[in-house]
Amino acid sequence: MKNKSLLFAICCLFAFASNAQELTGKQLLEKAIAYHDPANSWAQFKGNFVVTMTTPNKVSRVSDIQINLPGNTFVLTNTRDGNKITSTLNNGDCVLSVNDSIITDDAELKKHKLTCDRVKMMKNYYTYLYGLPMKLNDNGTIIGEEVQTKTFKGKTYLVLKATYEESVGKDTWYFYFDPKTYAMEVYQFFHDESKNDGEYILLTEEEEVNGIKMPKTRAWYYNKDDKHLGTDVLSKQ
Repeated sequence: MKNKSLLFAICCLFAFASNAQELTGKQLLEKAIAYHDPANSWAQFKGNFVVTMTTPNKVSRVSDIQINLPGNTFVLTNTRDGNKITSTLNNGDCVLSVNDSIITDDAELKKHKLTCDRVKMMKNYYTYLYGLPMKLNDNGTIIGEEVQTKTFKGKTYLVLKATYEESVGKDTWYFYFDPKTYAMEVYQFFHDESKNDGEYILLTEEEEVNGIKMPKTRAWYYNKDDKHLGTDVLSKQ
């Protein structure tokens, strides 16, 4: 029985390796997008969802997120120090409010740690992570031609490498896809791969939001020592 099990595992590994050799990076990306965005609707995405972030030894943070790509609108609402904080970007215009009152006074903005630069950063952050793998088609993204086969946490994946033009970013990213369904289950980034820095993110379960299959749970870990940094859980309103 052990010999049969070993033979089966070897056959599966060869099958995955063969599949990787047959696919280019762009082809793997197309298959992954077809899984996560079967109606090709990401460019017209309008949706609301809630992300609950838990980190060790800290209070959980619940964020209500509204993304309207065709309207170029982003709204982030959460509670901080007992106050409702709402940050809005609408066609580049930034509005910051506390308890539904718009704040423009510098002292008040500083008190609540509110800046328009941070809102822009959060917009890019949430749009990128919950827009994957579709966001890998954005200008400035360089998709590696070769598809690798890697075993990570006991499972074999087809792996796509992405780097970025200098004006976009300097990190190196790897995206791990199920070899049968092409679902994205892990991604990993390095600032300097030779130092094994950066983080990896495990994706479990899925939540469909307006036709897009998004990861429900994202657990973040350091590459260097597997230390758990935090977990995000997505839910629909």
